[in-house]
Amino acid sequence: MKHIISKKSFRLAGIAKVPGDKSISHRALILSSMCIGRSKIKGLLESEDVFATMNALKTLGVKIEKLNGYWFVNGVGIFGFKEPTEYLDLGNSGTGARLMLGAIMGSSILANLKGDKSLSKRPMGRILTPLKMMGAKIISSNNEKLPITIKAPKEVFPINYSSKISSAQIKSSILLSGLAASGRTIFKEPNESRNHTEKMLSSLGANIQSKTLEDGSYKVELDGNPVLRSSNINVPCDPSSAAFLVVAAVICPESKIELKNIMINKGRNGLFETLKEMGAKINIFNKKNNGGEETASIIAEYSQLKGIAVPSKRVPSMIDEYPILSIAASCAEGKTVMDGISELRVKESDRIKIVSNGLIKAGVKTIEKAESLTIYGSKVVGGCSIDSELDHRIAMSFLILGLISKEPIKVLRPSTIETSFPNFYKIMIELGANFTKA
Repeated sequence: MKHIISKKSFRLAGIAKVPGDKSISHRALILSSMCIGRSKIKGLLESEDVFATMNALKTLGVKIEKLNGYWFVNGVGIFGFKEPTEYLDLGNSGTGARLMLGAIMGSSILANLKGDKSLSKRPMGRILTPLKMMGAKIISSNNEKLPITIKAPKEVFPINYSSKISSAQIKSSILLSGLAASGRTIFKEPNESRNHTEKMLSSLGANIQSKTLEDGSYKVELDGNPVLRSSNINVPCDPSSAAFLVVAAVICPESKIELKNIMINKGRNGLFETLKEMGAKINIFNKKNNGGEETASIIAEYSQLKGIAVPSKRVPSMIDEYPILSIAASCAEGKTVMDGISELRVKESDRIKIVSNGLIKAGVKTIEKAESLTIYGSKVVGGCSIDSELDHRIAMSFLILGLISKEPIKVLRPSTIETSFPNFYKIMIELGANFTKA
């Protein structure tokens, strides 16, 4: 499949099942591998990124198998990974790479990590710096990017680390390394990022506490050397994947869709809050506790949107959703300002640049700055081709834009969508999207 053509559509309707959450799927595999005993995982996202993490764990000696629709992981403990005889290939998964670097710290092994062309451009220094403080020896010939060789220490040192940015990946990597430390590891960040690692560690038996400080910063403390116990883990549906369907319904005339079992963790619901502020008709109901994570059903329907200034403090709770928010902003009356988003420049692609350039090609006025993007809502002309740049969220975002553009939008290299949302095309067709593969 070389490209997908997206054409104007009306009345998206139906009930759709969104795949399992990618962030939790990575953590479920890694943390259950660090438990003692056999864990059972329900709802695991079966995507390229998650399989890359799974295969890396298998290379480290972890037995993982699927039986009767469930995934089973035989844990080896915090100190039990075997030294690999081949590269740990994390493909396109930044989460997998960064979390694995922390996870292997307790096993005193030498490991070589690599990724695909896109992942090899993404910075790893923000992870490597604290891991060096904890005792790791690092070799990188690519300016602290993959491929990387890490020699885990004989003894992991606990650290008190303050991150300049709020990042669940930095936090998680340090906490996973801290599991093997003799003492208490402390991590601070400017604002609370997604807290899936803290919740899952607590449920598995770790002594971990977290709190928001008076200045708004977030602090986590973890005692090392716990015995993590195996568990049954339920992976809720991914709000980042749900975001594409919600925006599609909100911008396509006469549309109304329902999604069930969507995780609404406060560290992940920034997009839904923002869309509501823009005037979107989004009803979140039937809230439940699902293995420590809150889930709910969501009904989204066509709405008249208005442009707003998105608070920069909301960035950690919607860092992956800015591309699809940009599509909603293109359909809103007035301008939408997204500030404090420099982190988007070091994702799978430079998302600020690619979104801005793509929208301009589609006839939408934008102003791109180093840390911000301003979008002036208008009638979307379309009639253009957008290269995904091997970024799954870019590909899906511009396919959604094609649903309301005057002329079709062609998205090149859409196979990258498989990294996070394997059945995206099928679901969108069933809802009524006018997509064509070529």
